[in-house]
Amino acid sequence: MRKRLYEIIEIGKPDDKASLVYDRIMLVLIVISLVPLCFNTSNIIFFLIDIITTGVFIVDYILRWITADYGYTKSKIIAFLRYPFTIFAIFDLLSILPVLTILNSGFRLLKIFRLFKALKSLKILRYSKSFNIILNVVKKQKDSLLAVCYLACGYVLLSAMIMFQVEPQNFPTFFDAIYWATVTLTTVGYGDIYPLTNIGRIVSMVSSLVGIAIVAMPAGIISAGFMSELQEDKNKK
Repeated sequence: MRKRLYEIIEIGKPDDKASLVYDRIMLVLIVISLVPLCFNTSNIIFFLIDIITTGVFIVDYILRWITADYGYTKSKIIAFLRYPFTIFAIFDLLSILPVLTILNSGFRLLKIFRLFKALKSLKILRYSKSFNIILNVVKKQKDSLLAVCYLACGYVLLSAMIMFQVEPQNFPTFFDAIYWATVTLTTVGYGDIYPLTNIGRIVSMVSSLVGIAIVAMPAGIISAGFMSELQEDKNKK
């Protein structure tokens, strides 16, 4: 019973009609649940959409949890304990948190959970083949990606420290310097904080040039891994 339930709620084989129907129903409900987010008004229809879709998502979350041992065969106890901390389980949990604002609308503190309504869209990633391939790439290339992450964090801190020292008048706090370094590293460049002295501008130029190289590294690693995964999947077929 539980095994068959697991086969249905997980992305099953192409010839498993029950699993295919379940996946399509969930995708439709996810899209419908996002409709109220496209409007600034609220009405009884949007309220019912929130109640119904969130209820279905809660049931889906529970079913996946109680059948988690079929996806992790090493230990049933560990499977049940680790499931809430898996990436898709976290996405699912974030998508059902808005029910707290529906059931406890009188508490102002709980209104912040309305922000999580937009995170319902993350549930779509569970049914995205491309996203699953990227996850596999990240798992296989985690050492390389971690090395780049450490390099990026170190460079942000170093750039922030230098800028904080050369332009204390324009960067009143160290957090402002870190914010500037992060924005510069990612080549976003909002322009709300920027150096005014010649030394500061030189530091900014060097930081921008090095930032392009650092940002390009993880993109190259993931792109190469993605193509490798696609080729591997093609060979299997």
